[in-house]
Amino acid sequence: MNTWFTSDLHFSHDNIRKYCSRPFKSLEQMDRTLIRNWNERVKPDDLVFELGDFNFKNSAGGKKGEGTTIKASDYERRLNGKIIHIRGNHSCNNGCKTPIERLVIKFGGHRINLVHNPEHADLSFPINFVGHVHNAWKFKRIHKGVEHTDLINIGVDMWGFRPVSFEEIMKEYHRWKKRGAKNA
Repeated sequence: MNTWFTSDLHFSHDNIRKYCSRPFKSLEQMDRTLIRNWNERVKPDDLVFELGDFNFKNSAGGKKGEGTTIKASDYERRLNGKIIHIRGNHSCNNGCKTPIERLVIKFGGHRINLVHNPEHADLSFPINFVGHVHNAWKFKRIHKGVEHTDLINIGVDMWGFRPVSFEEIMKEYHRWKKRGAKNA
């Protein structure tokens, strides 16, 4: 079993293509690519931590481009792996109905806080995996007094529109730290 991390897929959300300059010609192409990329990496017995904004559900006749009537469960059936959803800012209407707002894991010798919004990062952890910021940055260090934490944006916009492994994340994270841990 492998473990994967991802965030901000925004299935069904046509307007996300322009908001984040996603390179897809249509919503259908974006959704197909995200599903294909996911299933090429994730096997049926794998575990995926999904840090929010999985899909963008809208009611029939809702605002154009701001979601379709496709439910989260319809996407989940098409994806490999066991998915643990963490609530994102668009999760109230997307059908995921997860009560999890944050999750702490111990992985690869690290205690990591998983949370959607970087504003909710916990400085008592050296590393927080976050989403929400799409293509704004991949790594960021935040300080409060003498404490600091490193934020790692695991959103699909920063990782080739696919889930990412812990090893891939840490390899790039250590390179970033060697360059001086400046915001990137």
